[in-house]
Order: sequence, then C-alpha cells, then structure tokens
Amino acid sequence: MMNRVLLVDDDVELSGMLEEYLQQEGFATTAVHDGESGVTEALSGRHAIVVLDVMLPGVGGVEALRRIRARSRIPVLMLTAKGDDVDRIVGLEVGADDYVPKPCTPRELVARLRAILRRTQSDDVFAARTSPVRAGPLLLWPEKRSAEWDGRSVDLTSTEFNLLEVLARNAGRVVAKTELSERGLGRPLARYDRSLDVHVSSLRQKLGTLGDGRSCIQTVRGVGYQFIRE
Repeated sequence: MMNRVLLVDDDVELSGMLEEYLQQEGFATTAVHDGESGVTEALSGRHAIVVLDVMLPGVGGVEALRRIRARSRIPVLMLTAKGDDVDRIVGLEVGADDYVPKPCTPRELVARLRAILRRTQSDDVFAARTSPVRAGPLLLWPEKRSAEWDGRSVDLTSTEFNLLEVLARNAGRVVAKTELSERGLGRPLARYDRSLDVHVSSLRQKLGTLGDGRSCIQTVRGVGYQFIRE
C-alpha cells in the first residue's frame, strides 16, 4: 500500500495529467474531485498518502483536512495557490505534512511525495529497534509514533513527530534549520519557505511550557531551534 496515492482536486484535466504521470513513476493513483469524497477515501485505509487541493467545491480543502485529521494521521500534501501564504500556513497549522504551490510540475510533486513516503517507510523499518526518547517532561515512543508531555498524550501529525524527535534527540543542542528540514521534512530548506517555522509553532502550542513559563522549543535567531530539557 506504500505507493497508493489519493489525489483530491476538482480540476479534472489536471488530475488526469498528474494521475498518468504518477502511474508512470510507479504510484497507484485514485482521483476524486470534491472534498466530501476526498475525506471518505482518505479515511478508507486504502491509501498511503493524500494530495489535497485547497480550492475545492463544497467542502474546501482546509475543512477536508480538519475532518481527516480528526480521525487519521495519514500524510497529507496540500496543493496551494502560488504565492498564497495564507492558505499555505493555515493548511500546515491544521495538520498538513507539506505543501506544493500550484501550478506545480509533476516532477516536483513526485519528489515531495517520495520524501514523505521515504520517511514513513523508514519509520516502519526501524521502529522495532528504536527505544523511547525522553527529554524533560517529554516522552516519545518512535515505535508507536506517540508522544506524552508530563503524562498527557499529545496528538501529533507525522511531520510534527519527525521534527520533535530530531529536536528531542538533540536536547540542549541547537539544531540548524537546514539540518531540521533535511531530517524532519525530508527535503532541503528552501529560501522563503516558512513551513518549518509553522510546524514548530504548532508543536509549541501542543506541548506544555516549562516550570518558568518558557516554551520547551527556543528559537536561536539566524541558526535554528533548541529543545530545552528543563
């Protein structure tokens, strides 16, 4: 099932072109053209990843993502209008794993899909050999992809978990944005790309604060982020 892609886009012509290209690249692709059908298919358990357009008739892409995230952690790659930072940031805040601006090249889409799926497959391969990770009040179980903060369960997306695991394993050390993007997002850090910052902001909101009221994830200006143990 690791190569099964669900494509949710109301542009039938574009969907057909992407579907054909993805199939040539070895993906098994299913396309639907409205948000309601997209949510149903995404929750069916038949797909490894979802490509979800923001602009959809009826149930829009962001609302569809909310409904998917309420019941599933399946990776979701959003298609956003080129230059529309609002849709991009909202999608990431709601729980998208990554985004590609439209119009996008099929080659770029495939590269993003493979990066996300590569992380997912790597998680499955090494899960049985991975011990729990503890950093202050944070406890991560990589084998279960689950997290606790001070005994309270924290619901994370796949990308959020990846980023938090990198930070927690390097607690007390500043992790450069370039390294965090490579290891957490599975791709090089792009200029003017704010997705990493949005994911970190979401993590701060989901995690608790330290005893002195500070966030456990501190920004080191011009360098990256540091997870504080206490």
